[in-house]
Amino acid sequence: LLLLQVFTSCLWLGHSEVVKSFETSCPQFFFREVPPNEALEPQKPAWICQRYKNQYYFATLYDRKMRIPVYSAYIYQPGPGKRPKTWLVEPQLIGPTYPKTMEKEWTLLNYYNVSLEKLSQSQAILHDYKNLTGLNRGHLNPNGHHGDYSSRMATFTLTNIVPQDEKLNGGAWNNYEQQTMIRNTQGCQTTYVIVGAVPGNNYIAKGRVNKPSHLWSAACCMVDNNYIKAWAVIAENDKNQVQLLTLGELEDTLSELYGRGQVSLFDSDCPRE
Repeated sequence: LLLLQVFTSCLWLGHSEVVKSFETSCPQFFFREVPPNEALEPQKPAWICQRYKNQYYFATLYDRKMRIPVYSAYIYQPGPGKRPKTWLVEPQLIGPTYPKTMEKEWTLLNYYNVSLEKLSQSQAILHDYKNLTGLNRGHLNPNGHHGDYSSRMATFTLTNIVPQDEKLNGGAWNNYEQQTMIRNTQGCQTTYVIVGAVPGNNYIAKGRVNKPSHLWSAACCMVDNNYIKAWAVIAENDKNQVQLLTLGELEDTLSELYGRGQVSLFDSDCPRE
């Protein structure tokens, strides 16, 4: 029986949504298939290959304790399309027997007999983001960086959301996402992006969900086989301004902010200067 349990758990690891590592499960969202190093890992991590309608769209390292993502990694492929309105959650954060694809809260409560309390133990829920003042739901991986409805929909999971200063979210951060990215990615064949959040000292939802102190983003773009370029930004999550940095400057700043050693976001071939 024990052998059978071990065998079935190994089977599950190969297919599931919440995975053991990005190197083996959804490495395609990282430049040279190399995810960030362990210096960003929280106390209670969950590696999520974000799956919607049986397809992977991006990768998220989730902090189960803070109930916010550490980072989301994706390939920049913007296109026209409507903004979805439905929010999803991650069933496999509850446990491995639940669906491998993101679902609506309503679906889990009504079809899988999950209590709201059980769901809320594993992750942030819609109620956590109700009645916020000065904050709103900030995407790490923004829906506008994707070209079709399913890939946009996949970004509307609460595991890709942090409490973000609403002026920053609608102002300087939005300008970076929509304007600076278009300028910087001109000539790029493929652009790999990692967007993250540094946990802060404040919380929403009676201490359940952390409000990040900073938001950051880094991009590594392949212009051709011989030329790779990179850029990065960081923003304090209570001011409407974004600071443009080199990749190396961002990694050094994050190393200080997280305090867990030298941060490396991309493979060494991506220029730090």
